[in-house]
Amino acid sequence: MTALYAGFTGWLFESLIQPAMYALGLMDWAEDAYGWLDFGLFGLLTIGVVYAVCRPLEAWRPVEPVAHPRAVRTDMVYTFLARLGILPLLAFVLLASLQSRWEGWLTEAGMLPPTLEELFPALRASPLLALAVYVVVLDFGEYWRHRAQHGLRWWWALHAIHHAQRQMTFWTDDRNHVLDDVLAALWFGGIALLIGVPPGQFPIIVLLLRLGESLSHANVRLSFGRVGERLLVSPRFHRLHHGELSAGATGKNYAVLLPVWDWVFGTADWRRDAYPRTGVPGAAEGLASGGWLRQQWMGLRGMASALRGR
Repeated sequence: MTALYAGFTGWLFESLIQPAMYALGLMDWAEDAYGWLDFGLFGLLTIGVVYAVCRPLEAWRPVEPVAHPRAVRTDMVYTFLARLGILPLLAFVLLASLQSRWEGWLTEAGMLPPTLEELFPALRASPLLALAVYVVVLDFGEYWRHRAQHGLRWWWALHAIHHAQRQMTFWTDDRNHVLDDVLAALWFGGIALLIGVPPGQFPIIVLLLRLGESLSHANVRLSFGRVGERLLVSPRFHRLHHGELSAGATGKNYAVLLPVWDWVFGTADWRRDAYPRTGVPGAAEGLASGGWLRQQWMGLRGMASALRGR
């Protein structure tokens, strides 16, 4: 799969992008352009996979009709801006240089970097088992990052953009303030480097978590049953998190992929037939239905007010 993906990327760059850059006199930027092409193609791949899985489900059994198509289109803008930039991958690359220095310092001190494969050598012999362990550890980190987004007033001011959507669809997953996305990417990428996720497995993990998150936001009346609901976050389970009465620090169902964290830490709501209205009660109208730029500005203004104690 890696070879096919690399071959297609190389062909696309050599056949279309490189000739155009040469004609425009931009060959000094060729190496950077190739790197961003890789990010962009992976972003399109994630959007394609998510659409192929989630759109038929929403058409099959929607929770509610789409009454606010403009709000959905704004969420689509969020998705393309977020996924074509691939912030987690970018954070992973930027933090890699810091990791190299840290590992060099530990090596000079006679210590091995405490990655999971160093702590559990059996993971080296089983890439699939290692991938599963990495997903569990990173999902645990995402649970606590999500708790922080709700518990810290300044961070909630940014994250409220995500919760203000009253017309939830699978596009809502990426409806975040840019600064919120940057913080989340640094958190996720930092944990991945700390536990030693191989660069080749990192995009696969991102794809799996993104698919799970998008599915959980889908406008579909879908539960995974009494047992399945405790194994994987369903659209019903996560919709309770987005319900009007769950905004802010009083929320439930924070898990991104594995509900076990809500189960263990007492934040789970297991009601199986509840599909509440979504949104943030009392939020400014622009936060729910405004355009991308307006919502970004309102998020910054809200964070500044929270930092000032207002």
